[in-house]
Amino acid sequence: MDIIKVFANNVKKYRTLKGLSQEAFAEKTGLHRTYISAVEREKRSIALDNVQKIADALEVDTYLLFLDPNADKNI
Repeated sequence: MDIIKVFANNVKKYRTLKGLSQEAFAEKTGLHRTYISAVEREKRSIALDNVQKIADALEVDTYLLFLDPNADKNI
């Protein structure tokens, strides 16, 4: 599992489900829009405190951002 890819895909999925643009989401997290863009494009590693800011802004439990929806559920 590529954790950076899983995280990036989940951030984008939850952000779009909430109907937030990258700019609106960045404002909600207190992070810069280009930082959010880089995270979603798998171009940045991310500090744990920023993971928490993102989860809080998305109003999801932090662990959900690390779950791979394509992982084999029978393992």
